[in-house]
Amino acid sequence: MSTFVLMAGGTGGHLFPAMALAQELRRRGHIIHLMTDERVTGYGGDFPAREIHVVPSATPSTRNPVQFVAAGFKILRGSVIAMVKLRGIKADAVIGFGGYPTFPPFFAASILGIPGLLHEQNAVMGRANRALGQFADILALSFSQTAYSDKFRKEKVVTGNPVRDRVREFATKPYPLLGNSDPIRLTVFGGSQGARAFADLLPPAIALLSPELRSRLRLTQQCRSEDLDRVAEAYRQSKVNVELAAFFDDLPDRMSRSHLIIARSGASTVAELCVLGRPAILIPLPGSIDADQKNNAMVVDSAGGGWILEQATITPQSLATRLEWLLRDPPGLAAAARAAKALGQPRAVEKLADLAESQAHRGRA
Repeated sequence: MSTFVLMAGGTGGHLFPAMALAQELRRRGHIIHLMTDERVTGYGGDFPAREIHVVPSATPSTRNPVQFVAAGFKILRGSVIAMVKLRGIKADAVIGFGGYPTFPPFFAASILGIPGLLHEQNAVMGRANRALGQFADILALSFSQTAYSDKFRKEKVVTGNPVRDRVREFATKPYPLLGNSDPIRLTVFGGSQGARAFADLLPPAIALLSPELRSRLRLTQQCRSEDLDRVAEAYRQSKVNVELAAFFDDLPDRMSRSHLIIARSGASTVAELCVLGRPAILIPLPGSIDADQKNNAMVVDSAGGGWILEQATITPQSLATRLEWLLRDPPGLAAAARAAKALGQPRAVEKLADLAESQAHRGRA
């Protein structure tokens, strides 16, 4: 039995793969601690850790010198606090998942000589991970081609991005057959910002589809609560069979039954699509500093597992044209499903757990 400290920024993109690893390590009989920031209260209530430690951190801003210095002092204070906590925990190894809240505890672990494994979820290394890479013993990557990873001359292992157990339950479900008169299942989701953009874009695009396609469509769409009524009315006028909700607790099942998905291209979403093997129109979140979602989508697009569309250039007409083309090409959709499946890493969490255990053994030695 080993003691692991997992370290992650307090958002779902960092916490969900950390949670998947924690579940696997717990199944193997290990002790888990989590170090993160105060945002964990919104995501980490069910995190399988013996204890959750909130460590001070900050995001440095080079545009504001005063803020930059203040952030540096806060990170330094967080590093000292994390060092004290790590000594008390007696960690055998630490695993970082990115985000600036990872920096103080991971840096502290390096000073204490505790072996460290750093996991990158996206196709481009985040800024925190780029800063921490020099302190890691191993880099675990989700994509074989990961921007900025080549500058680190240390062991790199492509593990993939761990996905939820509920997603892996449907990983062996085959892509649903689609005949020329069968119902077409289209699923649309994308977090709060994605849901808002898609609520504006999808209804007028669907209305432009041919009547024959609209009659066959079985649409599932995530919407913000305040948008539900207007979106429902738009689809009612278009005579579309639709199910709308602010949240679907059975989303992995719905994804597995879909012929096509429209979504953002965050790391967890892309990992789940590829594990399931479902084709998708990916619309990256605009405005990201490192364009991480765009890079994720480009990997899928270049492999033939989906199609990237930029939000700034999409119109209802252009989206309708793309949907009309895709939905009338079942063999093309099936081929994209196979290509997405080829990118999937359903055993990512086992690979990551194996690496973590090897680091713990080294730490005890």
